[in-house]
Amino acid sequence: MNFKIENQAFVVGGAGSGFGNAIATLLASEGAKVLAVSRTLSKLEPLVLAFPNQVECLAGDMMRDDVHDQCLVWMEENNASGVVFNAGGPPAGGFDHMDMQQWDDAYQSVLRWKMALAKKVVPYFQKKGYGRLLFIESVSVKQPIKNLVLSNALRAAVVGAVKTLSREVAHQGITANILAPGYHRTPAMERLFIKKSEIEGITVDKAAAAFELEIPVGEMGKPEEMATLALWLLSPWSRYVTGQTLTHDGGLVSGLFG
Repeated sequence: MNFKIENQAFVVGGAGSGFGNAIATLLASEGAKVLAVSRTLSKLEPLVLAFPNQVECLAGDMMRDDVHDQCLVWMEENNASGVVFNAGGPPAGGFDHMDMQQWDDAYQSVLRWKMALAKKVVPYFQKKGYGRLLFIESVSVKQPIKNLVLSNALRAAVVGAVKTLSREVAHQGITANILAPGYHRTPAMERLFIKKSEIEGITVDKAAAAFELEIPVGEMGKPEEMATLALWLLSPWSRYVTGQTLTHDGGLVSGLFG
């Protein structure tokens, strides 16, 4: 299938590993230009080596306003078509373990920076008359995950904001959607294995196996698999899909609208 994104340009956050890296890699392999953003430049170097004519790197924290400004300049220079809002999540833990400073930090790391960046890029897309906004969140927005109170709470707020935004800009050729991954083999998931092992006094391998038992498909997902869904949502083919939260979870969510 021709996704019609050859020579289009995209900003991808958290491109150094996990979902961001998988999405940036797939976009570049389909002929798109990519601004790959990560706090650690060395993590981006393999992308540039693999796609030297298509991938540019920006070493910076996606929560920072100056990084947003740099992204916007690149977008204007390259006639960008979309942005992937993606970065690391808040620390694991239950309600009793989180103090108010951690709640404040989670607001910054999960919600605030995404709205700040959207405030800057949406006017650009409105002027262009086209745009794709894709937010990488978590299956926790549809089914809370144990010991992830900060993610359960703040990512749900992102869903509310994105749904509202999507309805306001739909007539302007702009879509805004959310991908909600379940359990995948990513560095973030490895941290959950470690946290579970500490809480329950079991090995990390046994903790990973316990997570896997919850998945009807029977195994962890792969970031490269979810990237194919992201590719479609970033393409012109997704014109009629907006304001949606799509799970990629191997059947983990038990609700009717998972």
